[in-house]
Amino acid sequence: MTFPPPKTESPAKRFEEATVAARDALERLIAAANEAGWGTEEITAALLKAAQFLSDANKREPDPADDPSISDAPAREQIGHGELYD
Repeated sequence: MTFPPPKTESPAKRFEEATVAARDALERLIAAANEAGWGTEEITAALLKAAQFLSDANKREPDPADDPSISDAPAREQIGHGELYD
């Protein structure tokens, strides 16, 4: 699925653009869910719950991509063996 880029820098207009784009995307997603056998009410409720979860997670950790990955951590020496491990 593609999402259109913003056309303006105005916060109010960006919000409106994002709202229209999100509504279009959700309509396609709900239609696909309906075809798969999900009812509109149940999938809409699930989408709302999932959106709230993602919003809460973003408030706790705005950019988890900035966190170092485990593989970026320096290797430490094992006690007694002099070997390195990941």
